[in-house]
Amino acid sequence: MSQGVRTRPAGSGRVLSEAYDTALLDLDGVVYTGGNAIAYAVDSLATARDGGMHLAYVTNNALRTPDAVAAHLTELGIPAEASDVITSAQAVARLIAEQVPAGARVLVVGGEGLRVALRERGLVPVESAEDEPVAVVQGYGGPELPWGRFAEACYAIARGVPWFASNTDLTIPSARGIAPGNGAAVEVVRIATGAEPRVAGKPLPPMHRETILRTGAERPLVVGDRLDTDIEGAFNGGVDSLLVLTGVTDGAQLLAAEPRHRPTYVDADLRGLLTGQPEVVEAGDGFRCGGWTATAGSERLELTGDGAVLDGLRALCAAAWTVAGDGACELDGGKALARLEL
Repeated sequence: MSQGVRTRPAGSGRVLSEAYDTALLDLDGVVYTGGNAIAYAVDSLATARDGGMHLAYVTNNALRTPDAVAAHLTELGIPAEASDVITSAQAVARLIAEQVPAGARVLVVGGEGLRVALRERGLVPVESAEDEPVAVVQGYGGPELPWGRFAEACYAIARGVPWFASNTDLTIPSARGIAPGNGAAVEVVRIATGAEPRVAGKPLPPMHRETILRTGAERPLVVGDRLDTDIEGAFNGGVDSLLVLTGVTDGAQLLAAEPRHRPTYVDADLRGLLTGQPEVVEAGDGFRCGGWTATAGSERLELTGDGAVLDGLRALCAAAWTVAGDGACELDGGKALARLEL
């Protein structure tokens, strides 16, 4: 796909689940939050799957194994096999395996997902810097990860052992709100050592490569809730994306998105897979989508008309992204978003 500067959300005359052969779905904030399915996710995914779309679940969370993730999805009413799940643990394990000898020891700071992924690549997980590891790998280990694990990583890194991270998401959604993610834990080790890890997860190329290798997708659509991982990862991989507003991204962040964070499509939730997408068209000195027209004033974004909330947001995106060009829109969109109750 084109890597030019996107200035408006795209339209699609075809239902997205028919226009693309594979949905590369983020999990947290898209399919579920805190272990519970997000509204409309189960039925929407069933309809897309029954229509012939391949569903692949792509997550930066390295804590759980693909088997555990697939079992959880199945319990939620979304039938899945372990082969349908791609994790940043798998991506970082492949990255490490390409650079160290077979059977090498790797110090793990994280959960079972990392250990299983390393064993899949013929590597041996260890827990101490005294076990003579040839690499350190860090991934999300859950809230109970002992503080001493960070110390072991620091000891090994200080001896010159290369450091890898599954991902650097600073936050992770939970049932109680936004919690620290692996990126926050990576910062602990970075501050203590002054080192920089090699990172595999979204939005970086190793994760996209792992996903394409495991799914064989030819016309993939990335579906996510985060601009800085899901949407940027799609941009880096040169594929289209659908942002759903069920996770961490709000309207203000979307309007201020710089080019690599601008999704191809925007929708409320996974029902967006089952529809086409309306066109955003030029209208005088602004942009119209449905019954709404958005313009960029000297200090703020303006919105007139009425109709579907998402149409108003799409029109606002076009006005904001056009005036921003290859930067981030600095105009105040608060009043316009308030009209949409976003």
